[in-house]
Amino acid sequence: QVQLVESGGGLVQPGGSLSLSCAASRSIVSLYTMGWYRQAPGKQRELVARITNDGSENYADSVKGRFTISKDNAKNTMYLQMNSLKPEDTAIYYCNAAFFSLQWWGQGTQVTVSS
Repeated sequence: QVQLVESGGGLVQPGGSLSLSCAASRSIVSLYTMGWYRQAPGKQRELVARITNDGSENYADSVKGRFTISKDNAKNTMYLQMNSLKPEDTAIYYCNAAFFSLQWWGQGTQVTVSS
């Protein structure tokens, strides 16, 4: 079983920055595809950014150039640096780990962008 625990959410003003972390209970960050998803009220969960086991990254068009995904294999932790935040970035952000057909999710952390 894999447990994922997110942290770092909160309230920030438009244009501000936040950094999210996702700590894994096992040494999976170096082996699995890890990703950040988000779900805003009334909307479907969507992919924000993903990083593969070999470090390849991809991003949703809406966050390209503003968000950066990274990971520390030794710490079994994945990160999401979010800059130039916009009100439309407001959502619950979820950490995801995927290995073939298997997936695990964190409990989510709220990010609110508001003045």
